[in-house]
Amino acid sequence: MSEQRDLLIELGTEELPPKALRKLSQAFTQGVREGLDAAGVNYGEIQDFAAPRRLAILIKGLDTAQADKASERRGPAVQAAFNDDGLPTKALEGFARSCGVEVDQLEKLETDKGAWLVHRSLVAGQATAELIPGIVETSLNKLPIPKRMRWGDLDAEFVRPVHWLVLLFGSDVIEAEILSVKSGKQTRGHRFHHPAAITISSPAEYAPLLETEGRVVANFETRLEAVRGQVQEAAVKLGGTAVIDEDLLAEVTSMVEWPVAVAGSFEQRFLDVPAEALISAMKGHQKYFHVVDGNGKLMPNFITVSNIDSKDLDAVRAGNERVIRPRLTDAEFFWTQDRKQRLADRRESLKSVIFQKELGTVFDKSERVAKLAGEIAAQLGAKREAGERAGQLAKCDLMSAMVGEFPELQGIMGRYYAALDGEGEAVANAMDEQYMPRFAGDDLPSGSVGQALAIADKIDTLVGIFGIGQPPTGSKDPFALRRQALGVLRSMIEQKLELDLAGLIAESVTLYKLAQRSFDAGLAKQVFDFMMERLRAYYLDSGASVHVFEAVLAVEATQPYDFDQRVRAVDAFRKLDAAESLAAANKRASNILRQAAEKGETIPAAVNSALLQESAEQALAERINAVAESVKPALAKFDYSSALNEMAALREAVDTFFDEVMVMAEDEAVRLNRLALLNQLRDLFLQIADVSRLQD
Repeated sequence: MSEQRDLLIELGTEELPPKALRKLSQAFTQGVREGLDAAGVNYGEIQDFAAPRRLAILIKGLDTAQADKASERRGPAVQAAFNDDGLPTKALEGFARSCGVEVDQLEKLETDKGAWLVHRSLVAGQATAELIPGIVETSLNKLPIPKRMRWGDLDAEFVRPVHWLVLLFGSDVIEAEILSVKSGKQTRGHRFHHPAAITISSPAEYAPLLETEGRVVANFETRLEAVRGQVQEAAVKLGGTAVIDEDLLAEVTSMVEWPVAVAGSFEQRFLDVPAEALISAMKGHQKYFHVVDGNGKLMPNFITVSNIDSKDLDAVRAGNERVIRPRLTDAEFFWTQDRKQRLADRRESLKSVIFQKELGTVFDKSERVAKLAGEIAAQLGAKREAGERAGQLAKCDLMSAMVGEFPELQGIMGRYYAALDGEGEAVANAMDEQYMPRFAGDDLPSGSVGQALAIADKIDTLVGIFGIGQPPTGSKDPFALRRQALGVLRSMIEQKLELDLAGLIAESVTLYKLAQRSFDAGLAKQVFDFMMERLRAYYLDSGASVHVFEAVLAVEATQPYDFDQRVRAVDAFRKLDAAESLAAANKRASNILRQAAEKGETIPAAVNSALLQESAEQALAERINAVAESVKPALAKFDYSSALNEMAALREAVDTFFDEVMVMAEDEAVRLNRLALLNQLRDLFLQIADVSRLQD
């Protein structure tokens, strides 16, 4: 059994990109793990470390060598290995020589296809220390780095200049040169608190030594939780609560080696500016965490995380307060200037902004969206005029100074400006809600006008981009059409909006045509089919059966909320005892009817009771008629679950029919009448779904 040691790998660099640090660390660790697995070297726990100036991996219990491998090399067949005198042929002698042995040292291998001479040996495993440099280099070369850089006159390329490399296997350094740096056992501490080298005697002491002597918390998650805790504690001392955005938290963690939270404040007057603008200035420019009071209102405070444990925290605080003031002053200025012009007065300037070069300007888009939003609003019980007005104003805040400086505030500032202009609460809220959901799991628009505008805007984009032949391909989706399609579907389903998706897509195509945009005739279906594929993903992600989805898709339900009701009903139905039998019966009926159609049989529209000869077919016809009548109230209320529960009662009559009745009777009239009966059975279920699709 191989000896085991711990291995420390550390790459010391200039400050790594904060937003990429965690991803780089995970990829580096994964690459080394894959390299060890491919080499067949056993190891125990792997721990990764990531700080602004380092990527490191600690591998515990790593074998010092690969396991020995048995090798079997096959030579010539026995028949060809010896001549008539029983002496080795030249082929056999050559094979033995290539194996470094005598002929009599070879062994015989018996198989079903004959006998061969073979050479068996035990190949010693390679030392792990010899494998590590190559594994590390391969992993580094595979890191997701869009643009690599060179430094000095070196040929090495990496995301940032590399200054030191640690390859410590037990107490021994693995000699290597990677990225133009030779390996050793010395790391570096904090850039300011401990810039001198720190010698590491064993891999296990790496993290503790860095923290106690080097003032570096090397573990990313440990450092992240330290930042979180310090920020929360600082907010409590201010009498408020820190609002911690997880992405900002990860970014700040990637910027500091020794986190120290420092609270600061700004003038009360800045709170007259919309809170979102102040927060954007603090988060986006300065990476500050904002603080709210017990009512959720923004407080005139912020919390920054310093990378230095300063002896004069007041100076650090004052410096940050001095830096944030101009940012907040800019926001205040933009807010003041923007209010001098009504939102509606900015609409004309949208004519100079291109939405997409083949689809016209943002103004053109707003014209189409306004008409579609008005129609949707009317269908949702809101005022058509409100929907149209929301569409006309929707993109006007893009021309404001505030959104020009803080693009992430689009829609949000529109809501503020529309409210100040007296546009009405529904229209003002729609300015913000049009972009919902902004990301996976985000809130959906809650107001009818906001829902109408959000759906109209997204459908207009989908139709337009598909119309010019630029649908998403593979991982490329520059217009975020997948997200927009899912946003429409989520709104319709989760907010129970009884809207016909196919009809709205067709209306959008018409609006483009009215604006002299020429699209292919099949565009509406292409967009609808794309959205149905997104709907498939929506259900499969939630754990729904693909068979249930296919069963509902087959009946071409075009209202997503109605589609959802059917999916839920069919999912419940398939769990009933009768479901499997009825699904099989429907599948059998579908096959029989298809074969009859292929033979040119003309199936009557109705069943002739006088031609029902067998008691089983008479009983089935009676039960179908009774169930068809009894489910009408449930279907009228779109209560598909109740309807399917009643249809489940057909099981016994259907099973008996197929057991006792010959559908394809020789008498043509009887045969066609039985086909009509099967057609009636199938059509009854097709009012909800094609349950034959529930069969694997």
